[in-house]
Amino acid sequence: MFNIITKTITLPDGRTITIETGKLARQANGSVVVRMGNTMLLATVVSNPEARPGTDFLPLSVDYQEKFASAGRIPGSFQKREGKLSDHEVLVSRLVDRALRPMFPDDFYADTQVNVFLISADAEVLPDALAALAASSALMITDIPFNGPISEVRVAKIDGQYIINPPTSQLKNATLDLIVAASAKDICMVEGEMSEASEEEVVEALKAAHEVIKIQCAVQKEFEAAAGKTEKRPFEYVTHDEELRQKVREACYDKIYAVAQQGSANKQVRKEGFKAVITEYLEKFKEENPETYEEKLPLIKRYYHDLEWEASRRLVLDERKRLDGRALEQIRPIESEVDFLPAPHGSALFTRGETQSLTTVTLGTKMDEQIIDTAMAYGYGRFLLHYNFPGFSTGEVKPNRGPGRREVGHGNLAHRALKKVLPPDEENPYTIRIVSDILESNGSSSMATVCAGTLALMDAGVKIKAPVAGIAMGLITDDAGKYAILSDILGDEDHLGDMDFKVTGTENGITACQMDLKVNGLSYEVLTEALAQARRGRLHILGEMKKAITEPREDLKPHAPRAVVIQIAQDQIGAVIGPGGKIVQEIQRVSGATVTIEERDNAGFVSIFATNGQSMDIAVKRIKGIVAIPEVGEVYTGIVKTIQPFGAFVEFMPGKDGLLHISEITWERLETMDGVLQVGEEVQVKLVEHDKKTGKFRLSRKVLLSKPEGYVERPPREDRGDRNDRGERGDRRRDDNRRPR
Repeated sequence: MFNIITKTITLPDGRTITIETGKLARQANGSVVVRMGNTMLLATVVSNPEARPGTDFLPLSVDYQEKFASAGRIPGSFQKREGKLSDHEVLVSRLVDRALRPMFPDDFYADTQVNVFLISADAEVLPDALAALAASSALMITDIPFNGPISEVRVAKIDGQYIINPPTSQLKNATLDLIVAASAKDICMVEGEMSEASEEEVVEALKAAHEVIKIQCAVQKEFEAAAGKTEKRPFEYVTHDEELRQKVREACYDKIYAVAQQGSANKQVRKEGFKAVITEYLEKFKEENPETYEEKLPLIKRYYHDLEWEASRRLVLDERKRLDGRALEQIRPIESEVDFLPAPHGSALFTRGETQSLTTVTLGTKMDEQIIDTAMAYGYGRFLLHYNFPGFSTGEVKPNRGPGRREVGHGNLAHRALKKVLPPDEENPYTIRIVSDILESNGSSSMATVCAGTLALMDAGVKIKAPVAGIAMGLITDDAGKYAILSDILGDEDHLGDMDFKVTGTENGITACQMDLKVNGLSYEVLTEALAQARRGRLHILGEMKKAITEPREDLKPHAPRAVVIQIAQDQIGAVIGPGGKIVQEIQRVSGATVTIEERDNAGFVSIFATNGQSMDIAVKRIKGIVAIPEVGEVYTGIVKTIQPFGAFVEFMPGKDGLLHISEITWERLETMDGVLQVGEEVQVKLVEHDKKTGKFRLSRKVLLSKPEGYVERPPREDRGDRNDRGERGDRRRDDNRRPR
């Protein structure tokens, strides 16, 4: 019944990946199941036979979704079912989309949908590194025009070695973690994070990843041949008019080049200049060809766009000059300002050219942690970064809705860049939220977010390891081998260029990167040159940022919550919490502070948050009192709890009572406790004895008092009185014992 085709890929360490088709989702144009360990992905592809009328782009949609059942879990949402894609799923969808999209023909416009579902989960095999392999394999066994195959792997540097698709348990020790997508010939997409890695390490990681991808692409070609899908469907959605193309070139190219050559730093001026050229031509064409104007209008706009693209690129390649007049490596003017907003816990305004980010930092408590609930992971996140891109930032009218895929992706890149320099959890009790609102945008707003986020963190007093800056690099090439690497690219240069390579890092190394390549044939030599140029640009930006602030503030803002973390022994956690939480609730009620307790690494961590010093002091004192170990010889201020005929019980530490015997209250002999002490009275005492067997404490007050003048020390008990008297008394006791009962 099933015509099943299976191919196997062997990784360098001997683990295998299988690709199978013919059993599931057979009505899709193409469907495959990719398996590694117990992780299984179902990828399907469907493409309409024809393009929609008027479409002049590829309507490609890529959706990756993790089924909770794949990991034996029920969703934690109110509906208890999978809903809209989570941020994590959106990020994986973007990875696959960015790898696939450049591989379709430029003039293929049919609606195409790629779905990748996680249907079985293995905790040791992360599915994100297999999603693009699954999608590409599904495309390869269809008649859809696709210039693949491509594949994708994760490469991590662990203990000095580059490991491909490492087990999850090993990944936590990685100093470099990249997802790399490529064809058999060229790398086309990179994204990941590093612990201040060198440029050389990044290039080495890409080379290691590409060697494995070449093998995976070769297996996909075998898979395609076995499925009998080497022939692709013919398509022709646009009928070109070469005579018209030439007329548009003759009339417009020189004028377009002249506008580009002006080198205006104002995006709007350039836009109006280019628009004037096409408007003039269209008016003339309509006047001369009224009967064919509407029919030819889409072609004229297409040809004009191609000329604008070509002229802008030739300006860079031939004159080494850019659209805004800058040199290739020149960074736009930078203005940085911290403490821009009075109320947030930290804020910064970062402006680079026509790109501007207003960023805030909010310090919250453990109660503000984000719940992470995906099929593969459940836990809490203490560092959040949100990126907002309103329409007015580009002078457009756009409804304010929830964040789109672009916003999620840009925010994630900035999040990765900054999390590498945050203090470790044991030194940072706060939940940190960064919000970047883009107020202007003309290129690299995600990199502006990294810079503004660094400044805002330092303004908030967060002790980051080092400042981080980001820069977006571009590349323009031609068929003759000529190329130009651009630093700090404009939005137009991103559109007309062949590469968008974002690099973030400190003075010591790279913390995150993201690369999308739109052209075939990027050599490692050019990539190395781009990384070196990016480093120079990054160091320049860091220098400009230091004009605003050089290091984190010594203290938090006055209105920011104060936090203290006290590490306690594991067996002391219960004492702080108390029965049913009674003790910790009482501490919060009395102090007004927020107290949270968690257990990790065989120890307890008590986090205290307060809005003023008095609240903090009260809470810290109470907690330290509970967990402190009483020391014989130490002096304590205690509270009289109860009074007995033989003395008083004094609480000298929270939860610890000791006996203050009547003979230890004062140097004078007391016959009775009446009127000597009152319940609730505060009294200074010294711990003179701790019986560890019984746990009892003996206190003394008199040793803290001066001896009265003429005081005669009472002799030790064994030296008091006459031994014969004691003997007689002893005899009497013995005689009493002899009396008949």
